[in-house]
Amino acid sequence: MSRFAYYPGCSATGTSIEYDASTRAICEQLGIGLQEIPGWSCCGSTPAHAVDPVLSAALSARNIMQAGTMGLDTITTPCPSCLKNLRSTRQKLQDDAFRAKVERLVDGAIPTDIPIVSVLQIIFEHIGAQGLKDRTTKPLTGLKLAPYYGCMLSRPKELMNFGDPENPMSLDILMPALGAEIVPFPLKTECCGASLGVTRRGVVTRLSGRILDVAESMGADAIVTACPLCQMNLDMRQGQINRDNNTRHNMPVFYYSQLIGLALGLDDAALGLDKLYVPPFKLLDRIGPKAADAKATA
Repeated sequence: MSRFAYYPGCSATGTSIEYDASTRAICEQLGIGLQEIPGWSCCGSTPAHAVDPVLSAALSARNIMQAGTMGLDTITTPCPSCLKNLRSTRQKLQDDAFRAKVERLVDGAIPTDIPIVSVLQIIFEHIGAQGLKDRTTKPLTGLKLAPYYGCMLSRPKELMNFGDPENPMSLDILMPALGAEIVPFPLKTECCGASLGVTRRGVVTRLSGRILDVAESMGADAIVTACPLCQMNLDMRQGQINRDNNTRHNMPVFYYSQLIGLALGLDDAALGLDKLYVPPFKLLDRIGPKAADAKATA
């Protein structure tokens, strides 16, 4: 079993607890060992860098330093925002003068050469579509998905280095291996409004509403994503979106890890499906091998 230093991120203990639970569950099933970084803390999320660049870097650098004590050669996280912060900090630490300032704040030496990758990238590159297909026991036949990557998972290209920044394909490739169908989705990297849901809700309901509109128009049953903030805006705020935009969306928004877990035969509770604001169970009742049988006899 390959082992990785695992950084859950703050949302894993609250708003995206189901993402963390399903990530841990599928990684165990796939032979990907996740060893939680001891004493991990917030990476600074989206606002810290605007306050103080050195302090912001110290927040992420402390987690890198903690990971360096574990004897593992790679850090992984499920959250694109955390990934961007950890990677950008590692890049900034290449400057000796900047690193010295940060190391004074964290009171220790920070390794600058530890690879940092997303859990999705590990699954895509180490397990792959065929590996998932071989392990699938409950195919997601009949489920039409709009793959939504968000604006950070593959951007900026030079920093994230995972897929085409305008047309990433990892979800497009992995989900069909589980038996699902991918619909053409032109907004796969458009912004959902991110954290503006706190300060300017109308921006989020407009941008996220557009994503839901297009997903529905393309014939999708659900959206699949890898970002906690994107999932929250599209799922938890769907009622607000409907009120603000006079729409009637009722579209489940899954984490990719939940769908992999379903296809691997893991229990619904272990995947946190009951945590989704838009209940997915009526939709899930309609998919599977029975969907293929019904289509064949139609």
